[in-house]
Amino acid sequence: MRFDFTDLRLFIAVVEAGSISLGAGAVHLALASASARIGGMEATLGAKLLDRGRRGVTPTPAGRALLDHARNVIAQVERMRGDLRAFATGLKGEIRLLSNTAALVDLLPAALRDYLPANPDVDIDIEEMTSADIVQAIAEGRADFGVIADSADPGGMEILPLSFDRLVLLVPKDHMLATRHLVSFADLLDEAFVGLSGGALHDHLADHAAKLGRRINYRVRLRSFDAVAKLVDAGIGIGVLPLAAAERHRGDGLAVIKLVDPWAERRLMICARRFDRLSAHAQTFVDAIRRQADHAAFSVH
Repeated sequence: MRFDFTDLRLFIAVVEAGSISLGAGAVHLALASASARIGGMEATLGAKLLDRGRRGVTPTPAGRALLDHARNVIAQVERMRGDLRAFATGLKGEIRLLSNTAALVDLLPAALRDYLPANPDVDIDIEEMTSADIVQAIAEGRADFGVIADSADPGGMEILPLSFDRLVLLVPKDHMLATRHLVSFADLLDEAFVGLSGGALHDHLADHAAKLGRRINYRVRLRSFDAVAKLVDAGIGIGVLPLAAAERHRGDGLAVIKLVDPWAERRLMICARRFDRLSAHAQTFVDAIRRQADHAAFSVH
């Protein structure tokens, strides 16, 4: 079977996108070329790899088997690149990392500031997901490792504990809730909210509102925590943010209030299928994240 790395990367991208055209775009191939490669793989294997329908493509049993092997092969190549990085000039390594919203606020940017200048031949691809989705993606081999909250069941993943993360309420200092030290999420659902336009935290809050039989009344949704804080300060609505993001605005006419809900306090963790099977550069970045977590003030104040 003469499958090259482009074939394997293409097949992974097609299955993950559920579309040959979208998968082709993800690996920078023309649709005709991608279709020919998929057809050639099926002809070489002598089995159908994809079921094609009006809504896209899904892998057949043979396709699922190939997908698992393809992910393992690509992961092994990345480990090889990392292990040989110190011996080969110009060899580029790549890390695929998944993260929940909380870690993306301060923890990962600070770790990247230390790691990237010391590792100029390593590129890092970071995607935001909910913690539960991260565990599933890591189990399926779609990334090297992930940063999750302990509210998610890590299943058979190996974990390394990091720091604590807390979600808090941010309100203007003249808001009727500003004098309170504690508040429950259920007490907030009659209020107008300012929040993020999608992402792991948005989904996390929506899930807990749904468990209460409610929906969050978002007046405005934005793309950054700093933008959320500015509109909260303008009186547009209240916001729920990670503590690290909220603390940056505590003195800007805003009050930070602790949420009493048990799910609002979470421990961040790194998860991987096997840490000893990560590439050398991925293991080094795991160490950088753990060092940053040790030095950062992520505990509840």
